[in-house]
Amino acid sequence: MKTTFLIVASFFGIAAATAQSDKTEVDFGVRGGVNFANITSNDDFDSPDSRTNFYAGLVAELPLHERFSLQGEVFYSGQGFEQDIPLIDEKVEYKADYIQVPLLAKFYIVEGLSVAAGPQFGFKVNEKVDYDSANIETELDTDSLKTFDFQGTAGLEYKFNNGLFLQGRYSYGFSDLIKDNSIHTSVFSAGLGYMF
Repeated sequence: MKTTFLIVASFFGIAAATAQSDKTEVDFGVRGGVNFANITSNDDFDSPDSRTNFYAGLVAELPLHERFSLQGEVFYSGQGFEQDIPLIDEKVEYKADYIQVPLLAKFYIVEGLSVAAGPQFGFKVNEKVDYDSANIETELDTDSLKTFDFQGTAGLEYKFNNGLFLQGRYSYGFSDLIKDNSIHTSVFSAGLGYMF
């Protein structure tokens, strides 16, 4: 985990230093939007419903070529899933929130339109179970998921000349969320951002 933080800190440090150069302009910005998060499993596990939540954070883009850039991000991401429990006739919301750190290779297909893909490192910051019991809302802290989730992510983005951009992305977790269980994160996200 410390290694990942050092890599990210190094990326943003290099980007900041490069921004002082006349040769390369580094773009910094913010991004946010909505997550449609769920889990997948190869085990005998009932398919849950997705949890809708938000993400928000920072982005830095380092151009290396006219059509190619490296992009680093740090953002908060609300994830998890929802599950109907027929025996008690209740819907349980499983909240698993992360600080996500993707490091992306970004290719511009045409001016403004790009595809990006790369590894993403997820650090769990919150885990709760929320449900209604006898019309009383209950929220329980739990700690059953691993604290680190290694993922892959890819998506499309369109950037306007004024710095505003729209993006859609999919992330999949390669780590088992629970030891000895083939359960993985699966998140579709859509949002917008602004490069300063």
